[in-house]
Amino acid sequence: MTNTLYCFGESGNAYKAALALTLAGVDWTPRHVDFFNGEARGPEFRAINPMGEVPVLDADGLILTQSGVIQDWVMDETGQLCGDGSRTTRREILRWTIFDNQKVSGVAEPLRFVMNFLPEDKRPQEVIGFLSGRLKVALQVLEGELATRDWLAGDSLSCADISCAGYLYYPEPFTFDRGDYPAISAWLDRIAAKPGWMHPYDLMTRAFPA
Repeated sequence: MTNTLYCFGESGNAYKAALALTLAGVDWTPRHVDFFNGEARGPEFRAINPMGEVPVLDADGLILTQSGVIQDWVMDETGQLCGDGSRTTRREILRWTIFDNQKVSGVAEPLRFVMNFLPEDKRPQEVIGFLSGRLKVALQVLEGELATRDWLAGDSLSCADISCAGYLYYPEPFTFDRGDYPAISAWLDRIAAKPGWMHPYDLMTRAFPA
C-alpha cells in the first residue's frame, strides 16, 4: 500500500496526521504542499480536496481529508492509538478531538498565523487579544484534566492526546508558555518520549526554513 500525506511543516493539523501515522507504524511519504504560495487553493489541489486544506492522505487511492478523519483511519487500520479500542474509549477520543478542533487547534491555528505569518502591520491586536483569551480558557481545561491523569482518553497515548497536543510543540509565539501549564508541559514530555516521536519540523518540510 502506498500512503502519501499532503502536508507542510508549519501546519499543526498536518502534524497531527503525520505523527499519528508515524507512531502507529504506518509507512507514509510526505508530499510538500506550497501553501503560502497558493498551491492548496489551485485547481490541481482542489481536485484532490475541494476544501483547499492540508492534510490530505492518499491511502492507496482512498482520499481522506481533515486530521481527525485521518487519525480515525489510523486507529481503524492499525488498532493503535485507540486505548483498549472499546466503544467507550473511542467516544472519549472523539470527544477530545472535537474539543481540540473547536477550542485548541481551532483557536491556536489562526492565532499563530496572525502573530507569525502575516506582515507586522497587518496583525490586528484586537483579534490577537480575543483569540489568546479563548485559547487560555481551553488550555486551562486541559491543564485541569492532565493534573489528574497522564492521558486524555484511557490509560495510554491515543489520538486524543495527539490531536490536542499538535499545535503545542511549535516554537513560534502564540501566547502559549509551557511554564504556565506544568501539567500540560509534563504531558508534552510524555508524548515526546514515545519511540518514534518527531518534532513537526523534523517530520515534514518547512515552508520557511530556520
